[in-house]
Amino acid sequence: MDELGVLITFATGLTGALVFGYLALRLRFSPIIGYLLAGIVVGPFTPGIVANRAIAEQFAEIGVILLLFGIGLRFHLRELLAVWRVAIPGALIQSTISTTALAVLLRLMGWDWTSGFILGMAISVASTVVMALVLAEWHDLHAKIGHIAVGWTVVEDLLTVALLLILPIIFAPDRSAGQSIGAVLGLAGLKIVVLVAIVVLLGKWGVPRALELIAKTRSRELFTLAVLVLAVGIAVGSAKIFGVSMALGAFLAGLAVGRSEFAARAANDALPMRDAFAVLFFVSVGMLFDPRSLIQVPLIITAVLFVVVVAKPLAAMLTVRALGQPLTSALPIGAASLRWVNSASSSVPSPSASDSLKPVDGMHWWPLPSFQSL
Repeated sequence: MDELGVLITFATGLTGALVFGYLALRLRFSPIIGYLLAGIVVGPFTPGIVANRAIAEQFAEIGVILLLFGIGLRFHLRELLAVWRVAIPGALIQSTISTTALAVLLRLMGWDWTSGFILGMAISVASTVVMALVLAEWHDLHAKIGHIAVGWTVVEDLLTVALLLILPIIFAPDRSAGQSIGAVLGLAGLKIVVLVAIVVLLGKWGVPRALELIAKTRSRELFTLAVLVLAVGIAVGSAKIFGVSMALGAFLAGLAVGRSEFAARAANDALPMRDAFAVLFFVSVGMLFDPRSLIQVPLIITAVLFVVVVAKPLAAMLTVRALGQPLTSALPIGAASLRWVNSASSSVPSPSASDSLKPVDGMHWWPLPSFQSL
């Protein structure tokens, strides 16, 4: 690899995001569209400078961790528990409707049910990063709609964990190993319970005492390092040990630090670069998109866009209304769900598990729904 590959990727990604983000704002579009376009420009499917996508994804992970950690700092666990009656059934019902709708449409186009349901599951999962940025832009992140939306996506994060555990078992070529779906889900559930318990204990006793010791040194650098260690350490540990996403781990880390008296200082002093790194998340997603797919698979793209733009928001709105929430809450949640598109291609199962998991070679049209939803 080029010895300057990391710096070139960082510089080209940020420069492209700055230029196209500015143009998007001038045209009165969301700047996220500009960031995605920047990814296409520096990606492998367009001529000119080609940034290293693997490096860009690592930078993007840092951005996601810092962004979700910052959101967790300003949330309290009781705010999420207060909306569980809407968030849990809402996420389950909406995911089921979205998955089924796309599977039926793709079946009409000649796909088999397995591939259709797998792709449907992928598009039914929300992007916490996109949702958080949109709600912050609307100043709704800490309103009731924000609490419901965050709780909704936390549930969908847990659904993603379950799906990624179940699919390899279902489509494994050798089922003789005797793997039980119930046992796998039970173990995953136990890990998540243990993780939440650890975070609660850390937030009540461990984190406040540690930050108090660091604060007594009066060193801003040490305090910043301590907060970053907590954010990145808990996020990475959650992913590696407990099998959840780094985004969810970072959010839980924010909840833990947010219970201490140092939450405001951590938010204001320790995370000044989170937005710059978070931008690279969208750049890395844009790098996945091959413009030629617009010609190669137009009907499939149209079907996915229909589910994302029409079926998913409508399902969210009707679900929230059916759960007893007023129309004034159902409409904003339905509108917000229009932007909860899962931009992370990692939700699409790896084709190595089974040939039936690879309905379209490469899936380089996958980020396109993000453009439409924004």
